[in-house]
Amino acid sequence: MNTDLLNISPVLPSSHIDRDVTWYIDNVGFTLVHKDSMYAVLKRDKLYIHLQWHANTDDDPLLGGSVIKIFVKNIQPLFDEFVKRGTVNKNKLRLKTDWGTNEFGFYDLNNNAIFFVEDI
Repeated sequence: MNTDLLNISPVLPSSHIDRDVTWYIDNVGFTLVHKDSMYAVLKRDKLYIHLQWHANTDDDPLLGGSVIKIFVKNIQPLFDEFVKRGTVNKNKLRLKTDWGTNEFGFYDLNNNAIFFVEDI
């Protein structure tokens, strides 16, 4: 069985989660799906935007590498492919996370994080 690629969700840096959530709701028409002090998920129709808080320090830059999340169905074959390619280590698949996903990720050559996520 192959992996089905379903959609992609950008994860944008934020220096103030509450302020930015309000802006996306008021100015862009998104609705809130989830929010805590460090992370928020907003939705409009079939589009999602994730906001991740950053401290804007040398160790946690606000404008560092970006993050994308690619949502899939049946993550295992894709994970096996990336292990075989040497892209990820075989212990990087996180199953049954607290937020209801199976997922793995890696960095590209520009330090952008790429995550593959399966909702469970």
